[in-house]
Amino acid sequence: MRFIGMVKSTEHAGPPPKALMDAMAQFCERSIKEGILIETVGLFPSAAGARIRLAGGTLTVTDGPFVEAKELVGGYAVLEVKSRTEALDQTLRFMELHREHWPGWEGETEIRQIFESSNH
Repeated sequence: MRFIGMVKSTEHAGPPPKALMDAMAQFCERSIKEGILIETVGLFPSAAGARIRLAGGTLTVTDGPFVEAKELVGGYAVLEVKSRTEALDQTLRFMELHREHWPGWEGETEIRQIFESSNH
């Protein structure tokens, strides 16, 4: 089963501390070796992005930053696991790194199973 974990926080949290980046690098390296982590990326701030919306038959492009959003996706990870429970466990470990190495940071990671043609 594949899951995607989307890390969300306020965009004004600033860059992550070096200690967190180092801990995440070790965590990710271990998870890749174990065959759990397929891909992980961080995203640039929304100021470098755009949204394309379809509403009422009209396409609208809005350039960032997206100030109306309380939380934005700052990165994601794709996991290959045997169960939802294993995806939750892996995500809890990842979030624990944030609690330990970035005191005061607030955010969440939403996990969702990836739809694959073999899922139906």
